[in-house]
Amino acid sequence: MFSATVRQKPVPFPECFSDVDEYVESTLDFISSSELFQKICGGVHILEFLTQDPDLYTALLPSDWRQFFESRDLVAILDLLLRDGLPSQEPSGRSAAPFYQESRTLDGLGAPDSLFHYIKQIRQHILDRQKDSSLCNNNLALPRHVAVGMNSKKMHEVSNLSAYVDNLVSDLSSQNPGHISHLVDFGSGQNYLGRALASPAYNKKVIAIESKPLNIDGARSMDVTAKLAKKEVILRNKKQYRSEQKPEKHSSGNIGQAFDAVQLRDAMPVGDTTARNPCPEQPTKSARTEEDSNIQYIQSIIQGGDLSSLLPYMDKSSTSSLRLLVVSLHSCGNLLHHGLRSLVINPSVHAVALVGCCYNLLTERLPPPSSQGASLRSPNLRLEQTSSACDPHGFPISERLANYKHRNGSTGIRFNVTARMMAVQAPGNWTEKECNSFFTRHFYRALFQKILVDKGVVDAEVADSEDILGKRGGSPKVNPIVLGSLRKACYTSFILYVRAAIEKLKADPNHASSIEQHLADLTDEEILRYETEYGHKKKQLSIVWSLMAFSAQVVESVIVVDRWQWLREQREVKECWVENIFDYGISPRNLVVVGVKG
Repeated sequence: MFSATVRQKPVPFPECFSDVDEYVESTLDFISSSELFQKICGGVHILEFLTQDPDLYTALLPSDWRQFFESRDLVAILDLLLRDGLPSQEPSGRSAAPFYQESRTLDGLGAPDSLFHYIKQIRQHILDRQKDSSLCNNNLALPRHVAVGMNSKKMHEVSNLSAYVDNLVSDLSSQNPGHISHLVDFGSGQNYLGRALASPAYNKKVIAIESKPLNIDGARSMDVTAKLAKKEVILRNKKQYRSEQKPEKHSSGNIGQAFDAVQLRDAMPVGDTTARNPCPEQPTKSARTEEDSNIQYIQSIIQGGDLSSLLPYMDKSSTSSLRLLVVSLHSCGNLLHHGLRSLVINPSVHAVALVGCCYNLLTERLPPPSSQGASLRSPNLRLEQTSSACDPHGFPISERLANYKHRNGSTGIRFNVTARMMAVQAPGNWTEKECNSFFTRHFYRALFQKILVDKGVVDAEVADSEDILGKRGGSPKVNPIVLGSLRKACYTSFILYVRAAIEKLKADPNHASSIEQHLADLTDEEILRYETEYGHKKKQLSIVWSLMAFSAQVVESVIVVDRWQWLREQREVKECWVENIFDYGISPRNLVVVGVKG
C-alpha cells in the first residue's frame, strides 16, 4: 500500500504540474514575487481595517476589483473564490450544506482579468485536499467503550489515523518482520489515538508522551473505561486520610511554604513514594503499574526530538529491542518539527506519521527581512517579537525554503503570525450561517477598535514610515488591545457588544483606568452613530477576510511541503510522502507527513 509503485505522488500537488519539483518551484516563486499575495497573507490585519487612511479595503484592492465586488453579493463573491469553475462536489460530513451555487466556469463572469488571474494562481498552488478513497478503507468503527470522550470529529480522525498507522506498520513489517515494536505518541493529550491503537482491534504497544499530568490522569481513567487497564483499588484509613487533607494552620509569614507543601503532598499518587515530576523537562515514568497494559505513559516536555533521556523509561526489558514509529494527531506548532527530527536523531526511531495543526503556534527560524516588503501593517510589537525569534526549530525547517532566492535578491521564505493564523481557516467548509456569524464578529471588533482609537484609548501616534507607493508619509502606530471572545448574546447588536467589551476591559487592571477616563461618557446614541456611519464597510471587511482565508490555503500548503522537503533532505530517510487521510469537510487539517528510515 505504501510502496512507491502504488503511491503516484509524494505530495498531492495539482494535476497542472508534471512533477513535485515543478510544483514546489512554481509555488515558492509565486509567494515570493506576488506583492498582492504578500499583502493579503500577513500584510494586513482586520483590526486595522477602519483605523487607517485610506482604509485597508481601498489601499489593498485594485479599483476594478472594488467596482466588481460592489455589483456582487457576498455569496456570489465566495462562489467566485472557492467554487466557480471547479468540478461540482459536496464536502461530506457537514451537518449543514455549503451555500455555494451551482458550479460555473470562471470565464464569462465579468470579473477583471487581474482578479481572474489571481484566483487561478491561488488555486493552482493549493495542495489537493480530497481524501483518497483507497486509503484506510478497512478502518474499523471504534467500539463505544474505546471511543469514550470523543465527539464525532475526533472519532473520524482517530478511526482513520489508527487504520492508516496499522497499515503502515503492516507494510513496513512485510519488508522487515518485526520492524516496529512500539508506537510513540508525541503530545498524547487524552490519548484517544493511543487508546484506539492499543485496543484489541490493533493490539499495538503504545508509549504516550505528554507534558501535562492532568491529561495523563484523565487518559488513565478512560483506559479503565476502555477495558485497557484495571481500576486501581486504594485501601486507606479514611479518618487519617481526611485529617491529612485538612490544611494546617500556619502563620501569615509561612503561607507560601504551606501552599507549596500542600501542592507537593496532593501531587503524590497514593501508594507512591515519589512526588509527581515538578520539572516536566525531566521525564517521569508512570506511577501506576502498567505491566499488563499495552499503554505506557511518560510525563515529559519534548525538546528537539531527542528521546535518549526517555529510552530507559520506555522498555522494561532492554532498550535494544525498541523499534519505534512516532505518531501524532494534530501536533501543535513546533511539536511536529520535533517529531520529524526524532526520526534522524534517534537510532531507535524507524518511521514517523504526523498530522499537524495550529500553524499560528509555530516559531520563526529566519531573522526579519532587511525591508518591510509588501505590507500595510502599522508597527506592531507582536510582529516584531515573533519575527525576531530566530528559533532553529521554527519555520521553515527545510534548507530549500530557508535559502530560497527571491527574484529581488532576498533570501528565505517567511510567514508572519497573521498569515499562519489564517492558514488554519477552512473556507471550503464555510456555511452561510457561519459566515454571517464570524463576519459580524470581525466587523464589530474592527469598529470597536475605531472607537478606541478615536477616543484615545489606543495609542495612535503617527510614525514616520514608507507606504505601499514608496512615498514618505504618516501611518497610525496602533497597539491594539487584546479583547478576546465575548458571550454569544453580545453579538446580537453593536451596542450590546461595546458595553460588554467595555465591562471586560474595565476588569483588566492594565486597561481599567484608561477605559474609565476615555469611555465613561460614551453614549448609546454615539455607538449607534458609529454603526450607522460605517455599516457599509461590513461587506468590504467580509470581502477582505474571505480573500485572506482563500489565499492562506497556499500558506498551509507551503508549510506542509516544507516539512516533507526537510525529510527529503535527510540522507537517513529512505522514503517520505504526504497524504490526505481525513475527510476535509469533517477535519480540514487532514494531511499526514510520513517518513521512513532506510
